[in-house]
Amino acid sequence: MMRTVSSQDDAGPPPFSGRRLLLTGGAGFIGSHLAERLAPTNEIVVLDTLRRNALGPAGLDRHPNVKLIVGDVLDAEAVRRAMDGCDAVVHMASIAGVDTVLKNPVTTMKVSLLGTLNVLEAALAAGGMKRVIDFSTSEVFGRYAYNVTEWDATTLGAVGEARWTYAVAKLATEHLAMNYQKQYGLPTCSIRPFNIYGPRQVGEGAVHHFIVRALRGEPIEVHNDGAQIRAWCYVDDIVDGILLALTKDAAVGHAFNIGNPRSTLTIHTLAKEILRLTSSSSRIEHVPWNHADVELRIPNIDKAKELLSFKPKVDLEEGLLRTVYWYRRHMAPAAP
Repeated sequence: MMRTVSSQDDAGPPPFSGRRLLLTGGAGFIGSHLAERLAPTNEIVVLDTLRRNALGPAGLDRHPNVKLIVGDVLDAEAVRRAMDGCDAVVHMASIAGVDTVLKNPVTTMKVSLLGTLNVLEAALAAGGMKRVIDFSTSEVFGRYAYNVTEWDATTLGAVGEARWTYAVAKLATEHLAMNYQKQYGLPTCSIRPFNIYGPRQVGEGAVHHFIVRALRGEPIEVHNDGAQIRAWCYVDDIVDGILLALTKDAAVGHAFNIGNPRSTLTIHTLAKEILRLTSSSSRIEHVPWNHADVELRIPNIDKAKELLSFKPKVDLEEGLLRTVYWYRRHMAPAAP
């Protein structure tokens, strides 16, 4: 049964309008949902390579308030041009997805480290910035992260293991963003997303792959025994968290876990739940995965609740049903 959301729960972040915001990586999954929420009353500049493009299929690249610039955060001049006239930045551009990171560890680090430096330098030079939000990752907590808070020690894997290049680079960008706030007064903060899912997901997310395969009647592949534990957060909730970080002065100088600890289960159970909700006859196949993996990842979000008034509203079954409904309407049929 779907959870009924009360009017108090629906309060959400305060609306704002008349702003001009830069979204690096804004054509991605989360970026497209953020652009969709902001575009009706604000000017949005999206800087993206379009390696993954959720903006176009949603029609947002044709929205009158959205300006799409095809460019790379590694190009400092492109970042400066995109920043022109903006009073806030949400920096989401990165190499994402475990498989992609494993194949491109050097590029992963360059995009995170140099790209974030370019964004911070451009924001500082532009002046008048109200907020610069740096996207980090829940991977900074390592393989075992239960009820982790922002005050807990971060844990990185062995040097040379490609899986952890993403996490170590993101942790470095957190320090960089915070130090720009301390040394130069740039109003920065960081967000650590915990397993975001929802409609229009692009890339390698488990929910995306499981739903697509279930709807096509294809086997669902689960790594090893599927006992890995995750807390899943619906995309609308992280958009709320971003908007709160953009508007709440208390956000400046802090990192925030954004996720939904209520929606916690194993990967194997997630696959079974998706089979149930899609009424699929697909079977679950357990396949070997010999790379480093995160065995347990559940956030503590008390800090985001206290400083941002963040509260995830969409529980897992409701979020999965919304996502399945979207894929049923938009997914191309399987080839005969």
